Amino acid sequence: MDMNLPPVEELRRVDAELARLDARRAELLARRAWLLGVLYAPAGRPAVPPFPGVAPRPETSPRGAQNVLLTLGGTLLAVAALAFTLVSWGSMGIAGRSAVLLAVTSAALAAPAVLLRRGLGSTAEAVGALGLVLTVLDAYALHRVALPGTDGLGYTAVASAVLAGVWGGYGGLLRGLRLPLPAAVVAAQLPLPLGALAAGGGPAVVAWAAALTAAADVLVLGRPLRGEVRITAGVSAGVLTAWALLTGAGLSLTDPWTGAPLLLGCAALCLYAARAARPAAWALALVAGLALVAAVAGPVRAALPSEWAVPVYVVCGLALAALWRPVRAGWIPEAVRGGFGLAGGVVAALGVLWALPPVLVGLLGPADRSAGLWSGSHAAPVLADYPATAALVLLLGAVAAATAGGPWGRWGAVALGWSLLMALPVALELPYAAGIAVRLVATAAALGLAARPGGPAHERPEPAPEPAPARPEGAWGASWTPVTAGPVVPVAPGALLAWTGLAAGTASAVSALLLALDVRAATFGVLGVLLALFTAVAVLGGGAVRETAAGAAVLAAAGLVGAGAAAAGLPAATAGLALLLVPAGTAALAVRVRWVAAEATGVAVGALALALTVPRPAVLALALALGGVIAAATALRAERRRAASWTAGALFLAAAWVRLAVWGVTVPEAYTLPVTVPALVVGLLRRRRDPAASSWAAYGPGLAVTLVPSLAAVWSDPHWARPLLLGTGALAVTLLGARFRLQAPLVLGGTALVLVAAHELAPYVVQLVGALPRWLPPAAAGLLLLAVGATYERRLREARALRERLARMR
Repeated sequence: MDMNLPPVEELRRVDAELARLDARRAELLARRAWLLGVLYAPAGRPAVPPFPGVAPRPETSPRGAQNVLLTLGGTLLAVAALAFTLVSWGSMGIAGRSAVLLAVTSAALAAPAVLLRRGLGSTAEAVGALGLVLTVLDAYALHRVALPGTDGLGYTAVASAVLAGVWGGYGGLLRGLRLPLPAAVVAAQLPLPLGALAAGGGPAVVAWAAALTAAADVLVLGRPLRGEVRITAGVSAGVLTAWALLTGAGLSLTDPWTGAPLLLGCAALCLYAARAARPAAWALALVAGLALVAAVAGPVRAALPSEWAVPVYVVCGLALAALWRPVRAGWIPEAVRGGFGLAGGVVAALGVLWALPPVLVGLLGPADRSAGLWSGSHAAPVLADYPATAALVLLLGAVAAATAGGPWGRWGAVALGWSLLMALPVALELPYAAGIAVRLVATAAALGLAARPGGPAHERPEPAPEPAPARPEGAWGASWTPVTAGPVVPVAPGALLAWTGLAAGTASAVSALLLALDVRAATFGVLGVLLALFTAVAVLGGGAVRETAAGAAVLAAAGLVGAGAAAAGLPAATAGLALLLVPAGTAALAVRVRWVAAEATGVAVGALALALTVPRPAVLALALALGGVIAAATALRAERRRAASWTAGALFLAAAWVRLAVWGVTVPEAYTLPVTVPALVVGLLRRRRDPAASSWAAYGPGLAVTLVPSLAAVWSDPHWARPLLLGTGALAVTLLGARFRLQAPLVLGGTALVLVAAHELAPYVVQLVGALPRWLPPAAAGLLLLAVGATYERRLREARALRERLARMR
């Protein structure tokens, strides 16, 4: 290696040589490992010499490649046979082609037997699938040669039945093939529906044919057959049953007496299929329950007026769901009861959704204020022609939920009962007074539930559910596995009901108040009732429910005060003064009852009152002063002292400023001194409690509030009184700062004193500069630059000497 190279180049070459040596060493180690494997490998096991890099792995297994090749080969042969039958060898005619095709089919069906005996199962499967396809082509050729005039649908139905039998027998003979039996099941789905169509049957007849075919599939499910056969039969049964159910559901709306038997038959089929498909028993029972409801309700609905259609379905659904609880004999399996219960619940839920529009209109309709406040006219609901039976549906749902029991049943009963009360004014087209009364009743009932004992503040645990009774074994019991609900998540029923009652009561209260705004007397009456109701909830309730109700009660009181001011014809500013009664009342009440929400709401009402007085500054000053009095009274409480005292000071200061502005006072000290004096007193008290506190924190803000605006005023004031007074005050502050060794007074007072002195000397300085010769300013500037330059040079010399001394250090 060349040692005369630059260090960087030499280092690069050394690194490259070391890398080459490492690679060579790794190659030799791999060769050594292979040689050891050759020496100690078992006899007959070839050793593969290693190569650099990673050996490629096969991307597919031999069996997978084999299956792909066989599938492609069978598919290509089937396509070729189809092309041969339809378009090729035209000179032979359809009869000749049929003969050739029959011979090929026979060979294809016979070959799998030989292949299976030789252990070629996959090849036999592919050839067998080709034979099945060829039998379909044979059937087509037979129709063209021997039966050209027969009906296509009828012939297809017969051919499907024959093919199903042939394929089933073929699969029974060659049990090593997996495809023929599922193919036979698929072919067996066509004969009855196609035969019904060929016979000119209508939708009901075809649906019955599909249902009967599905019943045969269910019978297949009950036999001990191979998995692929059972899966094919189950999927086929599901598709055909769904078709029959949809047809029956459509007929139940147009021709109920025709659709009802079909729906009943499908329901029976689903229940029977549940025995053979136990994992899906619950879902099948659900479908059967829906079919039963549609089958029973359809004819009854047709015999009644149209507005009774939904209630009829709801009644039938609830009757079906009633099997969830009272059946104790054990002859109805658990999963069927569960499916029936869910089916009835789904029907009832759909009925409740249909009945919701009157609830929403009853709740939100009064928000239409196009007629104005206290106009005496009322907006007509947009759903005045909605069926009155919507209220009946809500009533049925509430009764059913209450009967169900449990936390969620009680919650549903409360929600639906409140919805019923909100829908009644719209559904029954009640008069104005009755509509308000119903809304207030809904509010009282819901808030009563929120304030009841056992709510969030007095929650009691629910008792453990009783164990389910033992179910006797029998025809059903032996084949059913009970469906359990799993672990039960603890629910706080009292809290759930209390919050539901509070939310519902608040919503209906707002709706009643909006409706009451149409008439003056109704407004006062509703506000008074709401004040009493929310106050009762605040007294009797607990926790967050109590706080929320207390805040709502304060809002109701504020509404009463505002309505009284509006009724008296008071202007907005005067009404703002009247609203200050609300925060004053909450502050007085807080001495005995500590409701944080009530206090916070009172503060918000006070802010609104101040905003109303802004257009009249004189009234605003009075309102600010009254607010300061309320805040000062609140500061007497220890837990509110800090925040309330600062708020009171700010309000009093704002009141003073507004009053000075009303009087036309423009002297800045009149605005700043009322801030400076209390601030300095507070700073003095703080320094006494904490001697380590900085003078800037104690006295800086108070002094700056007066000194800074006064200095700005001095520079624009041509008179002598303000500079004299400000200079005297600044001198006093400076001397006090020097006497007590306080930095903030010394710096602020001294700075103000210097600026005042500069303001007073400025005219004379200007006169002096004007009297000086023209050459004097440039000369003074030159001397200044020379002095700076000399100083700069000396500093550079000292820096060089320091660097030399450091260089000599060791």
